[in-house]
Amino acid sequence: MPQKSDTQADGTEQQPGETPAAGGTRRGLLIGAGLAGVAGLAAACGGSGDDDAGGSGGSGGSGGDSGGGAGGALAAASEIPVGGGKVFEDAKVVVCQPQEGEFKAFSATCTHKGCSVGSVSGGTINCPCHGSKFKIADGSVASPPADKPLEEKKVTVQGGKIMLA
Repeated sequence: MPQKSDTQADGTEQQPGETPAAGGTRRGLLIGAGLAGVAGLAAACGGSGDDDAGGSGGSGGSGGDSGGGAGGALAAASEIPVGGGKVFEDAKVVVCQPQEGEFKAFSATCTHKGCSVGSVSGGTINCPCHGSKFKIADGSVASPPADKPLEEKKVTVQGGKIMLA
């Protein structure tokens, strides 16, 4: 009895022992689609080389700005209290205003064990993991266990908005 031929996705018949044309079968289409998806992910993940701490407005940011990296606003200057500050999780930065009109920014990564600092109060940047505290004026250690200051980041104020430089 003769072997039955298979109908391919394009409507043509494949005879027994015949290799289907790549892309002419469901398997070929799925493989092609999968490879295209992988290529797209590779381009998206490795694309611009922009690996700075920016990205999006930090937690509690102004909402109207999508920046946070170079050229993007973190917040309105009026959102940062004098003698206090604000942590921007997405940008991994904490912005403080030690004195009226003076803005300082530091990495939001604690130098003790790499936790993200959680708050700014009482003139210090506070890490919730092990209790380290850093001075808002210069990022130096105010209370151990951390023994190194927070890395300073450059910020500017343009049009009433705080920008990472």
